[in-house]
Amino acid sequence: MDRLEAMELAKESEHCLRPAKAFSLISNEIRVEILEALWHADEQPVGFTTLYEKAKADNSAQFNYHLGQLTGHFVRKTNDGYELRTAGESVIRAAVEGSFNAHPDLDPIKTGDDCTQCGDPLVATYSDEKLAIGCPACGRTHGQYSFPPGGLIGRDEEETLSAFNQRVRHLHSLAKEGVCPECSGQMQTEIVRGEDCCLDADLRVEYICHQCHHSLCSTIGLALINQSPVVSFYREHGIDLRTTPYWRLNWCVSDECTTIETTDPWRIEVSIIEGDDTLTVTLDENLSVVTTNRRV
Repeated sequence: MDRLEAMELAKESEHCLRPAKAFSLISNEIRVEILEALWHADEQPVGFTTLYEKAKADNSAQFNYHLGQLTGHFVRKTNDGYELRTAGESVIRAAVEGSFNAHPDLDPIKTGDDCTQCGDPLVATYSDEKLAIGCPACGRTHGQYSFPPGGLIGRDEEETLSAFNQRVRHLHSLAKEGVCPECSGQMQTEIVRGEDCCLDADLRVEYICHQCHHSLCSTIGLALINQSPVVSFYREHGIDLRTTPYWRLNWCVSDECTTIETTDPWRIEVSIIEGDDTLTVTLDENLSVVTTNRRV
């Protein structure tokens, strides 16, 4: 290991734990009880005695040991007691979402919307904590994105679909801005062609996180769903794009409305049609809007 590598390793260890070490610190029932007690506390910080009463430790010495193991990375000690750090919140939040302790499978959900390709009904399916919209008739896919099990609790099918639509928008909005929706690390935007994908599109964009390697794929058009010119265009036609399911929009689920102008640098046009009105948006390699053109 050279000096530069050693410096990088030291820098990494200063700010974060390696995954194996991090999981070893929470692989104990009492430590999880402590994190849960802090999560459910009405106010933080929580005093030592109060926290001890809520945890299932046999004695104060045992409790103090386990609390000490959590303090620093998962729990913060203050003058008034203890409170959760972001890492501690993430552990409990993952349990609340169901990522650790729930693996439901649902029957297919009828979306009430028709496929933009063949006109047959679209269906939502849920498996492995991912929800996908697709057309059983023609096979058109509309992406498959993470949807934690906790998102299913207390929601009927219509509410679940609405929440999923908003989640997909949020995930892609963050990724487009270079922020990983999983760890907030830096995401790289890359326009690619060909290869298998969960989308019915030959031309698409892939977001990859430099830090946690989380990846997300998207049609080119989906990057426009929250852009002001597009939102205003639909508003003029009496449509609130902010609540419209993305799978109803052909330019969001395929590359049929996408035209490549140049590849070096990338210049891509997306044509959005509503009635006799067409809005053409030109994007660059970062999916930033370069120009817009309206034709009636």
